[in-house]
Amino acid sequence: MDVTSQLEWHPQLRDPTGCRTFKPRSCGITMVIDKGLGLHAFEDLLETSASYIDLLKIGFGTTPLYPVGLLKRKIELAREYQVATMPGGTFLEVAVAQHTLTDFFDTIGRLGFTAVEVSDGTIEMDRSVRNSLIRRAREAGLTVYTEYGKKLWGSVINTEQLLETVLLDLQHGAELVTIEARESGEGVGIFDADGECRDEELRSILGQLPDPGRILWEAPQKQQQIHLLKIAGCSVNLGNIAPQDVYSLESLRRGLRSDTFLHPQPER
Repeated sequence: MDVTSQLEWHPQLRDPTGCRTFKPRSCGITMVIDKGLGLHAFEDLLETSASYIDLLKIGFGTTPLYPVGLLKRKIELAREYQVATMPGGTFLEVAVAQHTLTDFFDTIGRLGFTAVEVSDGTIEMDRSVRNSLIRRAREAGLTVYTEYGKKLWGSVINTEQLLETVLLDLQHGAELVTIEARESGEGVGIFDADGECRDEELRSILGQLPDPGRILWEAPQKQQQIHLLKIAGCSVNLGNIAPQDVYSLESLRRGLRSDTFLHPQPER
């Protein structure tokens, strides 16, 4: 008899918060950014962490740099482990700028991507174009994640503009709206040049959003993740998580690290 098959942790030891849900999740989404993992490292990531990863983004415009067979295999593996995949929004912006949208959507569909990120972090994009991209992606059978915010250092959030963008993106079929913080988490969005959260701005946004659960916050740094978990709770959606930080974040979500041990619910 295989003794290991009978071993199971008590639920209150696995998740002291009691609020972590199983996949497929509608809240507490974790999006991981892949900046060039090889196949073996990717397989290791999925084998150990797939239960805690909901969405995997092939970062920036790196998608066409991979050998096609390798990229296709990575996407297939992710699908087997029930992890959604999408190219970084910057790559779609390249397609917009180069007038190659038909080829873009055709190729990512043939590769097996299950989602797409619609963003305007680098280029300017009319609302009508954004709406058209969301609609086109949905018609292609892709889940749509949109992104608000510019990548330029020092860019801040215009709350009124953000609220309007979120409302319209969701109305047109976006699953979640991501708040830009880049892979550094510094000098953009809700984070200042030192990576510290602009709390007044964050609380104002959370207080005005009709459904904060439809927002995904890019938060690559541990202290940013802790801060957002304490303010918004263990079910906050977080993105741009490094592959090596998945277990760290999951422990933070469940109160299995001292940083969140006494904060299973959002601060009031």
